[in-house]
Amino acid sequence: MTVGMQLLDEPIRSRRNHWVNQIATHAVMRPDHVAFRCKGVDTTWRALHQRSEQFADALARRGVGFGDRVLLLALNYTEYIEAVIGINALGAIAVPVNFRLTPPEVAFIVADSGAKAIVTDSVLAPLASAMLAQAPDLRTCVVINGSSDDTVIGYDDFLAEVGEPHAPLDIPEDTPCLIMYTSGTTGTPKGAVLSHANMNSQGITAFRAMDITPDSVGFCTSPLFHIAGLGSLTPYFLLGGKTVLHPLGAFDATEWLDAVEAEQATTAFCVPVQWQLICEEPTVTQRKLALKMLCWGAAPASDSVLRAMADSFPEAQNVAVFGQTEMSPITCVLEGKDALRKLGSVGKPIPTIQVRVVDDEMNDVAPGEIGEIVYRGPTMMSGYWNRPEATAEAFHGGWFHSGDLVRQDEEGFVYVVDRKKDMIISGGENIYCAEVENVLFAHPKIHEAAVIGRAHEKWGEVPVAVLALVPGVQELTLEELTPFLNESLARYKHPKELVLVTELPRNASGKVVKVALRKEFSA
Repeated sequence: MTVGMQLLDEPIRSRRNHWVNQIATHAVMRPDHVAFRCKGVDTTWRALHQRSEQFADALARRGVGFGDRVLLLALNYTEYIEAVIGINALGAIAVPVNFRLTPPEVAFIVADSGAKAIVTDSVLAPLASAMLAQAPDLRTCVVINGSSDDTVIGYDDFLAEVGEPHAPLDIPEDTPCLIMYTSGTTGTPKGAVLSHANMNSQGITAFRAMDITPDSVGFCTSPLFHIAGLGSLTPYFLLGGKTVLHPLGAFDATEWLDAVEAEQATTAFCVPVQWQLICEEPTVTQRKLALKMLCWGAAPASDSVLRAMADSFPEAQNVAVFGQTEMSPITCVLEGKDALRKLGSVGKPIPTIQVRVVDDEMNDVAPGEIGEIVYRGPTMMSGYWNRPEATAEAFHGGWFHSGDLVRQDEEGFVYVVDRKKDMIISGGENIYCAEVENVLFAHPKIHEAAVIGRAHEKWGEVPVAVLALVPGVQELTLEELTPFLNESLARYKHPKELVLVTELPRNASGKVVKVALRKEFSA
């Protein structure tokens, strides 16, 4: 029988190191220890294993098998994690989807991934149901906190079904477990294919960088559709620690501090804008907290925010993590002892990957000079789903090209100075200019469009659209443009300001000179 399709023998299957087996191990070794706590409800390792196996059984009875894709379009719940593990127990691939996307954006991912099933929740069920009508291969819709009807099945009903269990499978570590969609510079999302080996290496990186132990209590505020969300769980899958899932929604610093204090969390990750709000909370220094490790990433942090974190949490280490979805995601870590000494740096490359800073000809640049950072290592994705040309381009020269322009100092610390991929990071969300520009181009009043990032004290960066209007059109406002953008773009991708110009600056090749636009309009 073929490895990866069916069980060869128990010793081979037992040697596999991935989160399916890790959870099964904790179910035996730490059965009554809490794995996850969400909205006051505890799920033990035994229950997590049993429920994920029941989920796998029900999926298998509906024809989901090895290599098939299952979408997840939901807020943060323990059931989300159970579903991911159940999907992977079949050798199938979980496809987390950003719930802030518009219907056309979700529909593209449904079609591109060729998903057979979708897991959603009662809040997002209407959007998921709309996908069922558009995608004939999408035959099953499971709704967390929902009830069953003719078109969907409630999550609890799904698990309670009686029927044949799925056949135990041997799942090698190089089997894909996730497809994480990230917008591309061409304006259409690309799915980074991540394997169990990738996520296992991420787990080792995370527990080393954040000093996580089996007794640690992690506090997760990141949405699970982000690699930062699922990636933050990997060390706890490895070590058997406890994770508290904080409900998603408008971020409230007081509620966050109340929960961290009540749960006695030891490790917490937030994006810089969240840490800023937390540090501004009047009672922050009066709390009886157990935090030992503060972690931030996904967007640049200002010097003032880093200093405020040091003042507000003097007993905790402040660690920055840097990377990208295609690298599972961490590639660089700035340790707490260097947080203030190396302000502006994203840290040093982690020891488990190889890093170079190169010019366009793949020659290494000298320390202090700017080049693109490229990677090799066990956290590197296998490629982009259904994108052989994009994959070949990304791995040109045998290294993964990040698209990040950096400089590295004499001590090896990395400083990001620009992005080849023209990406804006706003409040931890990636916004790709070409995607926004493609939508703007379709507006009847717009002749030319270029999107650039502008620094913002709260969000890190926000998008600004520089527009040349169709001849004869004198004016276009954000108010007028917003309904049009709502049809195709999530709100966080919308430009926050419009700049009207006669024409966009172009070079001899006809390409828009964004350097000139940034110089004039990004201040």
